[in-house]
Amino acid sequence: MKITRLSSDVSIRRSSAAASDEQLQAVKNIIREVREEGDAALFRFAKKWDNAELTDLRVSRDETERAVARFDPQLLSDLTEAADNIRRYHDNQKQKGYQVTHDNGSYVGQRVTAIESAGLYVPGGTAAYPSSVLMNVIPAQAAGVERIVLISPPSEDGALSDGVLAAAHILGIDEIYKSGGAQAIAALAYGTESIAPVDKITGPGNIYVALAKSEVNGDVAIDMIAGPSEIAIIADHTAYPDEIAADLLSQAEHDSMASAVLLTNDENLANTVAAEIDRQLAELPRQSIARAAIDGFGAIYLGESMDQLIHAANQLAPEHLEIMTADAEGVADNIKHAGAIFIGRYSSEPVGDYFAGTNHVLPTNSTARFSSALSVYDFLKRTSIIHYSEQAWHENQEKIARLARLEGLEAHARAVESRQWKKENL
Repeated sequence: MKITRLSSDVSIRRSSAAASDEQLQAVKNIIREVREEGDAALFRFAKKWDNAELTDLRVSRDETERAVARFDPQLLSDLTEAADNIRRYHDNQKQKGYQVTHDNGSYVGQRVTAIESAGLYVPGGTAAYPSSVLMNVIPAQAAGVERIVLISPPSEDGALSDGVLAAAHILGIDEIYKSGGAQAIAALAYGTESIAPVDKITGPGNIYVALAKSEVNGDVAIDMIAGPSEIAIIADHTAYPDEIAADLLSQAEHDSMASAVLLTNDENLANTVAAEIDRQLAELPRQSIARAAIDGFGAIYLGESMDQLIHAANQLAPEHLEIMTADAEGVADNIKHAGAIFIGRYSSEPVGDYFAGTNHVLPTNSTARFSSALSVYDFLKRTSIIHYSEQAWHENQEKIARLARLEGLEAHARAVESRQWKKENL
């Protein structure tokens, strides 16, 4: 990895490839075909891109039960315990409405209700992600979503991975469909003969999934447009180079466009980590993917002070930020922008991916400056409640009418004043 010295006005941004016109047009065509042809389009796309001859889009109860029976009992136990941790964390995000009552008898408030249905996309392809099932479903369940749908690309034999189905079984989800890519997003958004549309779509995916979510946004809600995975690590002389290298590679193996950045004020550490990454890369099963990520989007930045490293991290606003320093808590207190912060040597990023309980669906491409992790809040609606008493109307109707006329909206003013007319003419 290249080592670069930080300047005082450093501006770090993770490079990401923009979608091509061809990709965007392909997604538009796929969405149109799904809207026009429904299930037939999904079957055709499954054959074309997944090499799967499907006779039914929905996963049967028998398929799920067989998958659970085949699944390793220890892994099933691990997933169950992870689910418990995730649920405990997200249950604390539940919200209640409130009401503010005034002396004149009027009140205003907020009613919090769950959306009625959510479609949760689980990636397939180079890897299957049971953890994505847990991370997307559990906050929706904690929010009180009534209908939760899973959709995921099938393998060539027309099945979903045992791990994905086992995770769904643990959570009691039985509405599961076999479809991937932009066509799956279109089906969730607009419905087909087999799949009823949903109100919100969440879950990560490739560039075609991201483009499709962007296209349907507005007809349905989406969580975010997620880019390739990112990790940044702030480390000083107290950190262990082999551990830093391992953590950087944990994200590099996700995607050839994943970003892995080390920010350090120790030159010896920088050099040792660079060498250690080369050594560990040679031993990784997903070596070609990780190497492409490191070569394209990996970097080591050498700063002079911890304040400079913190400043650079806040500019980067990474998806994952690990802090391995003598005063890790103190450094964390000064981080303003990160999707998730991992404090201390033993808080390796995969701890959050799988088991700690926090959500691993996080903002990327520096959007942590204004975005948050997927949570219960993403599945809730907040409705304003207004009840004006006769006394409150009498006290304030002239003020309201004046403000309406200030904006040139006479009908607004008359709407408030009409109550006075009706009372005088009873």
